[in-house]
Amino acid sequence: MKFDELDDKMRVFETAHDLCVLPGLHMVARLDGRGFTRLTKEVHRFEAPFDARFRDLMLATAEHLMTDCGFNVVYGYIQSDEISLLFALGENGFGRKLRKLHSVLSGEASAKFSLLLGAMAVFDCRVSQLPTAGHVVDYYRWRNEDAHRNALNAHGYWLLRKQGKSVGEATAALSGLSVAEKNELLFQNGVNFNDLPLWQKRGAGLYWEEFDRPAENPRTGEQVVARRRRVRRDLELPMKDDYSSFLDRLLTRT
Repeated sequence: MKFDELDDKMRVFETAHDLCVLPGLHMVARLDGRGFTRLTKEVHRFEAPFDARFRDLMLATAEHLMTDCGFNVVYGYIQSDEISLLFALGENGFGRKLRKLHSVLSGEASAKFSLLLGAMAVFDCRVSQLPTAGHVVDYYRWRNEDAHRNALNAHGYWLLRKQGKSVGEATAALSGLSVAEKNELLFQNGVNFNDLPLWQKRGAGLYWEEFDRPAENPRTGEQVVARRRRVRRDLELPMKDDYSSFLDRLLTRT
């Protein structure tokens, strides 16, 4: 059998079940660290519950996905060990094939984070296919609220752990407590949850901004101003309805 015939015969087994995101659908990829609780709390001993060093590793990984991987990404969002990327509506990389998006994004994120950390780290990836801009806003509001809930639980849990309680005791002590009761637990122990940094409670965002940079015309030597783009890292995202408005503005650029 000639190579071309063999190639056609076997390639169908790779591609017969390819799924592609339909044109006109918004794509949001979510990457999650695999086994990051052990990685950050046992292997590398990052400060609990939040460590600015780990945050910066996540930001750098998200920025790499936005700038160095060939995709048109409008917005990146990080919280805890997850990254959510909003692609431009017209993004057509790899023909929008899900298997390629999943493998490339998870591979790039794993490689970048591992290089920054100096040890192996692994991300998985899933892509949400969202029919309207409103669903995109809802998606990011969902992750934003999840960040807030997780932050409250994490601060309560690690407060109790640092007081000497075991994993089971700390978990049991928080079980069934209301949001108000968790806030009160922290307050009684000298922690005002409202005063904690916003990036801990609401995550952080990355998005493109334009800026002016002094330059020189190479032909004339004239001093000019060049308009450039860069990724801005925002550690104080707006909250609630203001966050929705912020997302609406980003979506108008897609």
